[in-house]
Amino acid sequence: MLATPVASAANTCFVCGPDNPIGLHLHFRLEDGACVSEFTPGENHLGYPGVVHGGMIYSALDDVMANWLYLRGARAYTARCEIRYREPAAPGDTLHLTGRPTARRAKFVELEGIATRASDGKVVATATATFVVIDEGEFAGAGAG
Repeated sequence: MLATPVASAANTCFVCGPDNPIGLHLHFRLEDGACVSEFTPGENHLGYPGVVHGGMIYSALDDVMANWLYLRGARAYTARCEIRYREPAAPGDTLHLTGRPTARRAKFVELEGIATRASDGKVVATATATFVVIDEGEFAGAGAG
């Protein structure tokens, strides 16, 4: 199991940056070929009263997918992402986040992300994304699987 590397370039990331005073401060790790984390949204993460804003869930899923690459030493940017919301999340609901690769083509890696509510196991949202790896030398360590 690897922990999120601390890199000064990511210290202010909204999702995982430890130095971002308004960030989510999520911690990512690799387990069984997937990147995983937990996110427990609070009252400051709402859209409608009592419902977590979809952008918060999207941000968490985007980062769990991106960190599958980052924890392997590859820097990448989201080129495209599609998300499907399946269940609402309420403040205080702990969400289990999982990101894993599904395909690789040249410098592009396709990943899927899933947010599952811890209390009942229901899928809150799923996402698929294509990431473009910045440095081809880094890409060697970012194969699918």
